[in-house]
Amino acid sequence: MKILTRRISTGLALLVAGGIAAAGVSMAGLGGASAATTADEVTAANASGFIYGSDSQTVPIGSGTPLPMTHLSGSYGGYMGMAGNWARQEGCSTGNFLAYSPSNGAEANANYIHSHVGVGEGVYWYMGGPGVDPNYKGTTAEATSWGTTQAEWTLAAMKKVHVTYPVVWADIEFPEIAPAHDNGWTAAYTSPCSGVVKASFSATTRSNLARAEFNAFANYITTHSSYKVGVYSDSATWTDIMGTGTNSRIPNTYEWVYEAETPNLSQKPSGWCLSGEKTPHCAVWFGGQTSASKYALMWQWSGGGGVRNPYGDYDQIDVTRMK
Repeated sequence: MKILTRRISTGLALLVAGGIAAAGVSMAGLGGASAATTADEVTAANASGFIYGSDSQTVPIGSGTPLPMTHLSGSYGGYMGMAGNWARQEGCSTGNFLAYSPSNGAEANANYIHSHVGVGEGVYWYMGGPGVDPNYKGTTAEATSWGTTQAEWTLAAMKKVHVTYPVVWADIEFPEIAPAHDNGWTAAYTSPCSGVVKASFSATTRSNLARAEFNAFANYITTHSSYKVGVYSDSATWTDIMGTGTNSRIPNTYEWVYEAETPNLSQKPSGWCLSGEKTPHCAVWFGGQTSASKYALMWQWSGGGGVRNPYGDYDQIDVTRMK
């Protein structure tokens, strides 16, 4: 994930809904907008069952039983692939990529099913914001409908792959690519694929519409399937879209983050921090969460925009928190 070459003002964000008990969302115990894992938290993190995995495009995996990571240590721990893309669904001629690797999905499932290693295959949906809704009306009611539609697309796409991971990730980002450089989170477009802005959102409108859309997405997934819903984001993007008020706070929602990052695979994480540094760079959570939360599940620590390694996107996965 994380399409842009380098995040300029924001990167990738996924929102989760307030007041949806089935999605694991609660407004209790509200905290700040973001929290970096500190070096003091590494010891506690290492007590959990961490394993390396990958997401999106194909990365090389070794041979054996269980299948080992290549260029990293340990067994292959899991794969998260793009189930679908709003621009592809709408028939846009640009931005319609599908970052999915059948081979990595099968390899992750082989380890999970046959060797009881890792988490298997999971998916994320590359979401379009309210501004690329073909029926955009500027209302939270329509944003709700648009969120429901994308949830329907997600569950339909998931029937075509063997998903073993229980959390469906909502991927909300500013990709800085056509047709909508913000994926419709900050502005409304004349049509989903036009690339022409007809109106920009105020901060309040942006936050309210985005939250309404994700509330509907999460509610539909959790009431029409056995899956839970999570967020893939970083702190800056989350704040850009959701602000710092009530809409931003998700203390009991599953999270997958991508800051901090490195192109250097020799700095592979120990717990929630990169290794080999005097002052460790650690996973940065958001929406009031910290690494101590049972909802802090994954960290994309290498391979995203601007910090690319030669192979692909690599993730640190806490296996025990979903058992």
